[in-house]
This record gives sequence, structure tokens and C-alpha cells, in this order.
Amino acid sequence: MDVPQEPRWLDAEEARTWIALARTLNRLPAELDAQLRRDAGISHFEYQVLAVLSRVPDHILRMSEVATLTEGSLPRLSQVVARLERRGWVSRTPDPEDGRYTLAILTDEGRTKVAEAAPGHVEEVRRLVFDPLTRAQSKQLGEIGRRIMRAIYPDDGSPVDGAD
Repeated sequence: MDVPQEPRWLDAEEARTWIALARTLNRLPAELDAQLRRDAGISHFEYQVLAVLSRVPDHILRMSEVATLTEGSLPRLSQVVARLERRGWVSRTPDPEDGRYTLAILTDEGRTKVAEAAPGHVEEVRRLVFDPLTRAQSKQLGEIGRRIMRAIYPDDGSPVDGAD
């Protein structure tokens, strides 16, 4: 019979760090979402979908790739893209190379929408994330984020760098 191993409890400094990170992980998305809803009439996730498509050649990606790059599930992405389609910002079509896949295509109107939303979003990201940090801290934060993402996705090829 195996004796249960004692958990590796966090020490006081680790606990303070974890609480600060957990609060940031909860509050930052809500703040970014509020800014985008107020100023652009879209959610943060909708913005991420538009932004991902705006950064790729021809503004076309398989839905599964968009889901990976936005850290969203396919069902959630499908609902959001349907909403973006109704607004005329994204269209969907079967992938001509493999009909099992669906392509998401950013329309001209979608490119306009993301271009209009981007300045306010970037300013909010700068205000909330980068302005409070020194250049060295910003660089450290990037490295910390990449290290955590590599721990989450050790060898499955998921991207550890992403632009928002």
C-alpha cells in the first residue's frame, strides 16, 4: 500500500505571488472586455478572433486554427463566428483542400472593425499591463508567460507566443 505523499505546499512568498497572479488572471480579461464593449461594441473574444484573422495571409484560417490561437473551444468559437458573420465581419466556407474543415475569412468590413477597435484596445493593454512595469519587468513578464505556457503545452506544438 502506497503512503500518500505530502503535498508540496506553497510557502508564504509563493502564496502571495499565486494570489496576485490569480487575481490578475481574473480581472485583466474583464477589464479588457469592458473597454472593448464600451468603445467598440465587441467582446474581448470577438476582438481576438478578428485580430487573429487580420494577422494571417489572405485573412483566412481553419476554424480549428482560430480556436487554438484564441485559446477557445470549437463550440464557443462557432457561436462567436456566427455572431460575427451576422454582422458581416467574418464569413465561413468549407475548406476546398479538405471539406472536413471550415475556413473562417475576415471580410473587408471585419478588417475595418478590427482596425477601428485596435487603437483603444492597445492603449488599454498598455495602461493596464505595460505602463506599470519597467522595460526589464516587461521582458521578464514575457519570459515568465512563455515558460508557463511551455509547462501547460510541453510538447504538443501549441503556440507559446501570441499577439493580442
